[in-house]
Amino acid sequence: MKKLCALLSALALTVAAEAQTLHVVTGNATYQFPATSLGDMVYTGGTTLTIQNKTFSISDITKMYVDAAEVTDNQVAIAYSGNTATVTVAGNVAQYITPTVSGAHVSIVQSNTDDVDGDEITYSLSGSSSDGEFYMSGKYKCSIDLNGVSLTNNTPIYSGAALHIQNGKRVNVSVKKGTENTLVDCASPSDDLAQKAALYVKGHAEFKGKGTLNVKGQYKHAIKAGEYITVKNCTINVTGAVSDGFNCNQYFLMESGSITLNSMGDDGIQSEIDEDEDATGETTDHEDENSGSIYIWDGTITGQVSATAAKGLNADGQFVASGGTVTLSASGGCEWDSDDSKTKAAACISADGNISISGGTFDLTAIGAGGKGISGDGTFVITDGSITVNTSGSIAYYSNNKISTTTSTKTVENLNSSYKSSPKGIKTDGAMTISGGTMSIIAKYHEAVETKATLDITGGTIYTQSSDDAINSGGVMTISGGAVCAYSTGNDGLDANANLNIKGGTIYAVGASSPEVGIDAKERCTLTISGGTLVAIGGLESGAVTNQTCYQLSGSNSGGNSGRGGFGGGPQGGGSQTWSANTWYGLYSNDTLALAFKTPSSGGSALVVSTSGTTTLRSGVTAGGDTFWNGMGATSSTDGTSATLTTYSSGNSWR
Repeated sequence: MKKLCALLSALALTVAAEAQTLHVVTGNATYQFPATSLGDMVYTGGTTLTIQNKTFSISDITKMYVDAAEVTDNQVAIAYSGNTATVTVAGNVAQYITPTVSGAHVSIVQSNTDDVDGDEITYSLSGSSSDGEFYMSGKYKCSIDLNGVSLTNNTPIYSGAALHIQNGKRVNVSVKKGTENTLVDCASPSDDLAQKAALYVKGHAEFKGKGTLNVKGQYKHAIKAGEYITVKNCTINVTGAVSDGFNCNQYFLMESGSITLNSMGDDGIQSEIDEDEDATGETTDHEDENSGSIYIWDGTITGQVSATAAKGLNADGQFVASGGTVTLSASGGCEWDSDDSKTKAAACISADGNISISGGTFDLTAIGAGGKGISGDGTFVITDGSITVNTSGSIAYYSNNKISTTTSTKTVENLNSSYKSSPKGIKTDGAMTISGGTMSIIAKYHEAVETKATLDITGGTIYTQSSDDAINSGGVMTISGGAVCAYSTGNDGLDANANLNIKGGTIYAVGASSPEVGIDAKERCTLTISGGTLVAIGGLESGAVTNQTCYQLSGSNSGGNSGRGGFGGGPQGGGSQTWSANTWYGLYSNDTLALAFKTPSSGGSALVVSTSGTTTLRSGVTAGGDTFWNGMGATSSTDGTSATLTTYSSGNSWR
């Protein structure tokens, strides 16, 4: 004992005299005490040694030495090397850290504080192991630095995750600049481990830094947080997941950075409402928010989901985007949900609440049966941004206790909506408002754009194409601005199941052959045209109120549609003149070009036009300037031949 006391006294004098660092080693853990903060060392009863309030059992100390090593306060460094790992603890936080190391499996208990000298404890992980993990428990905020670490958990001891943080607080996950990090969980953990993800944080996880993180969830999710997740600057690649790529409660916020989503068994990113707390909706600065929403401010999200009914981005609450680039594909099919008694299909973006897009670029592709580009249960508001959607899946429906598919809407027209899923480009249950941005929405077998409520278009450039209605609303449709092309190869261009009002803007509506029309309002409702620039191939719904004079290309009808609508009773004009397929026309108002448009290869027989001034039409023009509407519109035209127009009448009304 006297010899040990003398040794400790000598070490203390050496550290103090040379301003060096004392290292206390216990197994695979090393505690570093700088001379500047060493203080008194208390040796008690021949069994314990206390340094800076950290008490060691003498029997646990395997080595003590002094060198000139620099110590980073508030840091715990974990270095992995094959089947081993070492833990190095800064002296100022030593009293709060209890590490356990078994091979390359590290567990740390953090106690007592979340504020050490004005800062929190940072855990820095580096090195690699094909059979290792990092597990930490506590009740305090902390930071995890991923400093070039690669961990695969093959024989879990503390949990099945590669990185598991049980702190129920905010955890900073900093992916350090210039590093690549990889986390893979155990594919077959023991049942009592309750493994949720390869990277799991019980509280809220804030990802940041300028490095790269690769994550694979072999048992369930790739990344899971019990509360919210935010991503800033870093690159995160989900290389695979049995379930979701990201899964969180409260909300998900993408501030910047890059996310790639591949090979998932369910959703790409799912944000759920925490059932243990009251739902809040969006709050100021997202303080104490529990909304289940997804927010995209900036950055890049790229990925594909292939599971049945899987969603690329899936929000229990709102989907709100103001920037960023999102490129997603959904190839999964449809399923019958016996609990909810309804079919459920895949989608690139899905929200149970409202959808709001004020910026960003979205490129969405859905190819599975019933799959949608964007699907929302609430309202839909677009003020800016660029949205491209292509859906090519067939219609899915539930009959005879199985899911079947068809490309014919007539096959499912008598089925309750719960028993079918249609592959629409954009579908919302709530009111839809479009005031800006650029949209190109193509749906091969169903509506390109559909709202079950009202539709109000005041701006933006919109191209829609479908074999069903190109644009359909369950409530009143009003267009007072913007540039809208609604091109249907098998039904109406614009179709409102209520009144339809055209007050302004530039509209090009193409309907299929009779009885379909270019612009259709529901029976006993009114189509009113009072302004704007209009081209309607297929004519207008019977009984339309044309407060702004409409004209038709003379002879472009062959006798008038009957029954449902069209232009029955309109003047026949010049006899044999008809509009030509795949031909550019120039529509002029007071001798100024209002619209250069290209006719489709086929469509309804009538060609109806209207402008706010003196209206003239030239056929066979040469289009110039910028093109839009998927090449069906242009900003300038030259030459061409004057076409004969006669006043258009939509015929008698059945109202």
